[in-house]
Amino acid sequence: MPADSATPGSEPARRPWHCQTVEAALDRLGTDPAQGLEHDEAARRLLRYGPNRLAEARSRGPWRMLAAQFADLMIVLLIGAALIAVWVGETADALVILAILVANAAIGFAQEYRAERAMVALRALAAPQARVRRSGQPTTIPAEDLVPGDVVLIEAGDGIPADLRLIDTAGLQLAEAALTGESVPILKSAAVVDDPDAALGDRHNMAFKGTLAVAGRASGVVVATGTETELGRIAGLLAHAEGVRTPLQRRLAQLSVRLAFAVVAICAVVFLFGMLRGEPPLQMFLTALALAVAAVPEAMPAVVAITLALGARRMAAERALIRHLPAVETLGSVTFICSDKTGTLTENRMRVVDHRAVADERELFCALALNSDATGTSGDPTEIALVEAADQLGIDVTTLRRERARIAELPFDSARRRMLTLHRVHDDTLVAYAKGAPEAVFTLCQAFDEDWQRQSEAMARSGLRVLAVASKSLAAIPSELADAEKDMALIGLVGLLDPERPEARGAVAQCLHAGIRPVMITGDHPATAAAIARNLGILDRAGRVLTGVELARLGQRELEAIVTDIAVYARVDPEQKIRIVRALQARGECVAMTGDGVNDAPALKQADIGVAMGKGGTEVAREAADIVLLDDHFATIVSAVREGRRIYDNIRRFVRYVLACNAGEVWTIFLAPFFGLPVPLLPIHILWVNLVTDGLPGLALAAEPAERRVMQRPPHPPNASLFAQGMGVQIIWSGLLIAASCLLAQSWCLYTGGPWQSMVFTVLTLSQLGNAMVMRSEHETLLTRGLRGNPLLWLSIAGTLIVHLAILYLPALNAIFRTDPLSAREWLVALLLSALAPVAIELDKLCRGRRRRSRRDG
Repeated sequence: MPADSATPGSEPARRPWHCQTVEAALDRLGTDPAQGLEHDEAARRLLRYGPNRLAEARSRGPWRMLAAQFADLMIVLLIGAALIAVWVGETADALVILAILVANAAIGFAQEYRAERAMVALRALAAPQARVRRSGQPTTIPAEDLVPGDVVLIEAGDGIPADLRLIDTAGLQLAEAALTGESVPILKSAAVVDDPDAALGDRHNMAFKGTLAVAGRASGVVVATGTETELGRIAGLLAHAEGVRTPLQRRLAQLSVRLAFAVVAICAVVFLFGMLRGEPPLQMFLTALALAVAAVPEAMPAVVAITLALGARRMAAERALIRHLPAVETLGSVTFICSDKTGTLTENRMRVVDHRAVADERELFCALALNSDATGTSGDPTEIALVEAADQLGIDVTTLRRERARIAELPFDSARRRMLTLHRVHDDTLVAYAKGAPEAVFTLCQAFDEDWQRQSEAMARSGLRVLAVASKSLAAIPSELADAEKDMALIGLVGLLDPERPEARGAVAQCLHAGIRPVMITGDHPATAAAIARNLGILDRAGRVLTGVELARLGQRELEAIVTDIAVYARVDPEQKIRIVRALQARGECVAMTGDGVNDAPALKQADIGVAMGKGGTEVAREAADIVLLDDHFATIVSAVREGRRIYDNIRRFVRYVLACNAGEVWTIFLAPFFGLPVPLLPIHILWVNLVTDGLPGLALAAEPAERRVMQRPPHPPNASLFAQGMGVQIIWSGLLIAASCLLAQSWCLYTGGPWQSMVFTVLTLSQLGNAMVMRSEHETLLTRGLRGNPLLWLSIAGTLIVHLAILYLPALNAIFRTDPLSAREWLVALLLSALAPVAIELDKLCRGRRRRSRRDG
């Protein structure tokens, strides 16, 4: 049932639940808090509103996953080539192409099999049982049977089974970090919250489904169940969050479209030109087919898939688990990292980071330990931090509590904002301790120095949660325990913080050095968020902090206008996180979203790449993400970015290598008729070169180590072409040089009477292997980069040469490939001609390097 919808026994409501009094909410729901709902009425409402569970997501079945592997234009082109090959009788060619397609599909299918399970994880958060009051009697029912109007009874340790408007509370504290990002448990009360636009973390009279009661007890009336709860809204956001295509997918899609047009155009020109010259139609059709085979890089889908899979394995060794294969490369394009604060940049565990004692710090922490209920790691996180701090000072808290036994107390409540405990020190001596908000404790103290007020305010401005503690000696227990709080003496102040992870500051610095903007997005308080962001280096003097309330007043275009200037977002809800990600994407940014809570899941899915915490995060966040950091270290994302950049560079190396080689094949076949030469290569030669000579060294290029300055350069723009920085021009002229080498070899053999087709086949193979050697780096020559670092490349080159020799000199393979052996003189000519393109590429690097140095020095 929506929070603002019509309800049983009332007119349509205009004010949200947290703005209504308990009496108004109960009247609106038609519920008596002492009796609860009658069983018959509960059954009727269950039929009306449905069970209290999240809607099940329609999972993607294995067949749909498998079919998706073929929904790519490059794959369609290869399928078309295979069908044409079968039609003209080239069955062997068709089988090889189909084998590549099957291998590519198998790799993609295996990586995505475990995807799309976020809704299952969300359902697992639901409390299985709930204690309710029905027909005047407490009873336990399945949580999915809860209906609006049920009165739910809550005790410490209970999971909240539905969204509740609290009726009465007794020290109830809820852990809401997974829903709101707030690291500290929230003290709840039944008092009205007047602000209709209050953030979830500020609705202190509400208890939300999926949160946990860590202290106290309460009763509340169910106001929303199932998909209408705040948790259900997140499930809806997650289900409707758009899957974003990765930069690599966009670039390869553009490449496929361009190749498709190029193949059709070139084949049409060659076929028409041959017909005008009077060539036989079948021969020209086979020539056009050879061109089509030459233009399509058959090995590319498999090599890219294997490259990404190998990258995923390397990232797993760095404690980053890849759930969606294209995300491996996407990290190399990331320009903004939108990070949750709690549990991602911070430890999600309170620590005492500052204290000011009036006299003795040991007495200060003795008082704090005695005035706390936490034991070990059990209890309120703030009190756990206080006990840990006392322990670090050498205070034996167990012995202390035994020697100064607590004999009375006034629990913390939202009205008093402090806690009072009374302890027996000796048989005839008592001491009272008060701990709470500074302003609530200062009023109890006699002869109070205003300097302590200023110190308290300064600590709060720095983002600390500040507590004050005071004491008073008593001769006897007062008749009214509150009288023990009069004329107390201040002992000191303590400041607590959910501290940043020790490695986070260095990781942020590396991100900034690499041209990546970290942005903090949290449900926490603005002052706390700003303090952490300043310490980490995320927020500088030029950066801005924007709250969820301020963000809600902005239209989407207004947000897009300022979104790149905001360093910290505080008190935001899940829908606003998606707005922030979309605004950045609208500005052309490639956005990574990191997080660990339920509230992060929709934005994780919307982002270009979602990065979840695998150790301390929720299953919901992990299932919505593309990458899971197994050690929960923000620094791991820096290693992942480095790996992503290396992989992008290597894919670019492969594309440059394979397209330059394919361009050489296309130019060779396209230009041969213009020089009066016969078709230089058979389709099987071209297919073999594309799959083996392209594939093996191309795959080896995927193992190339990262460039020396890979993390000292800005990210490659997400919308930049794969052919940026002059790569497209280099592919064209290096392809022309390969074609020139092949046509010269063909002309020489025709003139000398040598095996011209085998000669062209050999020159083409050697040219491509030479290109593989010099394309290891875009900027460094082979001599500068050195021969070490990638043994797989040299093994692939040696293996390709051995197989090529077998094709030339083994009679059985001669018959299949229609080749003839080459003489020593022919080999010498082939080696000289095949060096033309690699040498030219090396000279081009030297010239470009000299121009870069000139610009830098000038």
